[in-house]
Amino acid sequence: MSYEFRLGVDAGGTFTDFVLAEKGGDIHLFKAPSTPEDGTKAIANGLQQISEKFNRSITDIIQACDLCINGTTVALNALIQMKGVKVGLLCTKGHEDSIEIRLGHKEEGHRYDASYPPAPQIAPRDLRFPIRGRILADGTEREELNEDDILAAIEELKRQNIKSVAISFVWSIRDTKHEQRAKELVQQHMPDAFVCCGSEVYPQIKEYTRTSTTLVNAYLSPIMSSYVYKIDDYFKQLGADQPVRYFQSNGGLALGEVMKERAVNAINSGPASAPQAGLYIAEPFGINNVITVDMGGTSFDITLAKDGKTSLNRDIDFLRNRIGVPMIHVETLGAGGGSIGHINTFGMLEVGPQSAGATPGPACYGKGGTLPTVTDANLILGYLRPGAVLGGIVTLDEDKARAAIEEHIARPLDIDLPHAAYGISTIVNQNMANGIRRITIEKGYDPRDFALVCAGGAAGMHIIPLAEEMGINTILVPKSASCLCAFGQIISDVKYSYLATQIMIMSADANLESLNATLTRLEKDGIEKLKEDGFSDDDIEVERAMEMRYVGQVHECNVIVPNGNIDSNAAADILQAFHKRHKELYTYDERDSAVELVNVEVSIIGKVVKPELPTLDAQVGSVESAKVDERQMIHDHTYQWIQTPIYDGNKLGAGAVVTGPALIEEPTTTIVIKPNWQADLHQSGTYKLSKI
Repeated sequence: MSYEFRLGVDAGGTFTDFVLAEKGGDIHLFKAPSTPEDGTKAIANGLQQISEKFNRSITDIIQACDLCINGTTVALNALIQMKGVKVGLLCTKGHEDSIEIRLGHKEEGHRYDASYPPAPQIAPRDLRFPIRGRILADGTEREELNEDDILAAIEELKRQNIKSVAISFVWSIRDTKHEQRAKELVQQHMPDAFVCCGSEVYPQIKEYTRTSTTLVNAYLSPIMSSYVYKIDDYFKQLGADQPVRYFQSNGGLALGEVMKERAVNAINSGPASAPQAGLYIAEPFGINNVITVDMGGTSFDITLAKDGKTSLNRDIDFLRNRIGVPMIHVETLGAGGGSIGHINTFGMLEVGPQSAGATPGPACYGKGGTLPTVTDANLILGYLRPGAVLGGIVTLDEDKARAAIEEHIARPLDIDLPHAAYGISTIVNQNMANGIRRITIEKGYDPRDFALVCAGGAAGMHIIPLAEEMGINTILVPKSASCLCAFGQIISDVKYSYLATQIMIMSADANLESLNATLTRLEKDGIEKLKEDGFSDDDIEVERAMEMRYVGQVHECNVIVPNGNIDSNAAADILQAFHKRHKELYTYDERDSAVELVNVEVSIIGKVVKPELPTLDAQVGSVESAKVDERQMIHDHTYQWIQTPIYDGNKLGAGAVVTGPALIEEPTTTIVIKPNWQADLHQSGTYKLSKI
């Protein structure tokens, strides 16, 4: 598919980022304030900037795009703020409270906290309706569906003006007829309501996970549907030749019609594109193990990709809601430029998770903020230029940063200003390093086997201390760092995930006919969907995974498995892969124990032509020609002020080598190069930082 432009729009909570890729490889970055009340306003503002840059009408720009892609935090924000729609739940009689009982324990970190409050309920007790009727584990019907119960529930739902209904019956994955009949009745009597079934949203074993996932989907889908309708309609009015694609939590693109029905797949729509971007940035360097870190104003997002594959999570507690559908594993911390430094009740310095946000913002913004933040510390340490204008909006006031840190940190701890500022920076670095440990070491990965890819406007000032703490020797910082998620969207493929339960003992001599039939059915459904979307056989790829466990366990390991017919040899290879993954995760395996297959997953991928990476002109002359200033900075715990040269990144060409101590200022990010490190600018527009 040829194109003149490709547009990625990442709608965040504060800013909406735009990446416009030209066919020749040039990448253009734009930002506009987000408009949560109507996402099309922010998009219109960004498109106006693009129009002015190219001196072409917005309609002309959009019609020249082969794809327009949107990542959004609409679903995420609704879940965080508990501002979804009111939902009613139809469930098997006797199981009304399983969603509240959960799995009988609290989240990790709170299991022994008696004062930890219960999780807020999407469907409160008076909106959970018991329905008689029972399907057994073998798929047989023990009790017929009681339609009178359903009709009575519908009357109460209508009385309470409920517009979204989740249906989740026990063992519906074995026979869907009860759920489907209940759905028919709800749609017949409540034609304006959104309705979804557990056997459709999460067709796998585990009643609690299935019900919770279905409730979240019902809670968010009407909101997502309204958003998608507005965005689709807006781009249609601009004359877009292709439908808008939306970024999913599983790392792929989907049509708006899919997102309207499966909003649960959009929860991580924004940050989930980071690992794809990280892999693409790393490709010219021959690197396929990357940890991508995105440090913005409020949060620090960490994602991982190993052997060129992104890391997917399943059955996670996301904002205290169990979600079973595959999602890119994003580890999020309250560690950003706006994270506040404070003295805790034990008299010790802490940083975050509280944030000054965009308003009032860090003290140095001069917008009313008085509390010291990471940005204030970076200004005092010399990493940011006093008087600099960030984003054309705020001017950095060093005096206000100094006053905030002095009052709230330095004087209470009886230390001087540089020690206090460096303390804030060091602690936030440690917090971020702990997050990287959780996504690597705790998952069986050695972080030293990975490169760090830097994203977000603030990460470049912290990336080298992070790498040193984790023992990582290679860092990649793209010029597009602050819009990396939007960039990740434009290089991603269309992807649909299909799930099914397949319980059997896995062995080389097992009866594999049923397993192969299930995999074939899932693949057929996905391939047909992509062909309807215009993809040919040559553009379609299939990825498979299985959830397996030792007999008697209650948790599963996810194992990537090969395509094609699974015979005894393939089954033996799959078993070996399971033992290996179990040992990576839990430090042991039991090769003499029986292994049980529980669930299967098939991802159908429609390959999209990737835009080319930019090619920078070669460096001409000495890098000293790009030097624009110098100032004193603190680079380590010796607290010595070191005169540090500052370079304009726009004046550096491919092959330029900047040796630390140094600072490189790019339009969207700032990179601090510590002593004994150097930055090599690659022709693709990415700085490779490495120890000398």
